[in-house]
Amino acid sequence: MAPPRAGFSPRELALASLFGAGGLLLPIVFHIVLLGGVFMPMYLPLVTLAFLVRPSVSVSTALVVPLLSAFATGMPPLYPPVVLIMIIELGCMALFISLMRTRFTNPWFVLIPALALGRVVNAASSFGAAWALHLPVRFFTLATFVSSWPGLVLLVAVVPPLVRVLQPRVALHPIREQERP
Repeated sequence: MAPPRAGFSPRELALASLFGAGGLLLPIVFHIVLLGGVFMPMYLPLVTLAFLVRPSVSVSTALVVPLLSAFATGMPPLYPPVVLIMIIELGCMALFISLMRTRFTNPWFVLIPALALGRVVNAASSFGAAWALHLPVRFFTLATFVSSWPGLVLLVAVVPPLVRVLQPRVALHPIREQERP
């Protein structure tokens, strides 16, 4: 077994750039039709990327894209610190997915626990941010949790089939279905 490489491979850099651009552009399109707040469009490409590349690449992209988007478009907002909450949540989800994708061949077995982890991290981060900024803690935490359900349904419906199509074609080390006897 070869030792782990340092840095990004050209393929990983290309995938991170492509999916990172999707993470910047999809929210703009969704917000034009007034659906950006509930469908979590930035999550679609960033969660999908985590199934295709090493953890360092997916986490780096998940940490950078929300911040770039906040400075370029004002979405997600810097205050209240939605961008910070998203950075923490997306980073945790990307790490979890990238580490677990090699253990399970079925993307749903990785995605659903990752989404649950993301919601817990989001609720805890929202609670902490609201408390620190003297915002209504229960309202802020509950609002971020409740408003995400349409986005979670979209992620569960779109990401696993997309991963099944993309992974054998673009992943560095595709996960192959176990051969049946």
